[in-house]
Amino acid sequence: MITLGSPPTGASRDPGTLLWRPSAGPRFAAVLFATWNVNSLNARMPRVVEWIESVQPDVLCLQETKMSDSQFPALDFHAMGYDSVHNGQGRWNGVAILSRVGLEDTFAGFDDDGEPDPDSRLVWATCAGVRVGSVYVPNGRALGHDHYHYKLEWLARLRAVLEAHHSPDERLVVMGDWNVAPADIDVWDPEAFVGSTHVSEPERDAIRALREWGLVDTLRERYPDPGIYSYWDYRAGDFHQRRGMRIDYLLSTPPLAERCTVDLIDRNARKGSKPSDHAPVLAVYDI
Repeated sequence: MITLGSPPTGASRDPGTLLWRPSAGPRFAAVLFATWNVNSLNARMPRVVEWIESVQPDVLCLQETKMSDSQFPALDFHAMGYDSVHNGQGRWNGVAILSRVGLEDTFAGFDDDGEPDPDSRLVWATCAGVRVGSVYVPNGRALGHDHYHYKLEWLARLRAVLEAHHSPDERLVVMGDWNVAPADIDVWDPEAFVGSTHVSEPERDAIRALREWGLVDTLRERYPDPGIYSYWDYRAGDFHQRRGMRIDYLLSTPPLAERCTVDLIDRNARKGSKPSDHAPVLAVYDI
């Protein structure tokens, strides 16, 4: 059984915080993958260190590190037993992968012949024989905005890279902050988001295109229930009023998804002092 350790300082644990299912069938090496938009690693480093020490993920993808590569605390993570790769640009964006089960074939951005992405939103590595992508999808800002079109183009480009360089038959997982709620069930009140980004049909179509290629949203397949969120706005006490969105998730290929034994969201990490507005999302694969 996999359990999470004590909640962060100043936080309380409540029932139903974690989603999880024990594995069944033959046992393999259980590898814990996690993704977390930390919304500034500088601001959140003590919380991240505490969480890593408590949960002990094997692979952790971070988003919105908001620092340059030279500022990234690779040595601190190495002292904790993790190799790391970071794709950063300073005050904005920034993605990373931390691994204690190997870190090979790292690559920042899109592996294609196109122009480099102006933002640091994607990084790849192979960990425990699994190809891992850490993504921070553009926000979009507003329907029709240039950034919205950039978002749709970004997602289409990711789909093209998967088509060109990968196969649904390989072990691959792409995880992070997708900035898209895949369905109405993934927001607290669909009416509150009418005319907004994150829920528009073109954005959802882009996520559907990734699933049609072969990626599986294991958490949603396992838990088809409302009220499962990974993000809560800081304003108006949204977290305590359960007004959230599920925009952070792991999408894995079938050979990996069929070996997924645990899916969970650690809401405890959204509590306490100076939390990120996102909670970590985790999955265990027997590989």
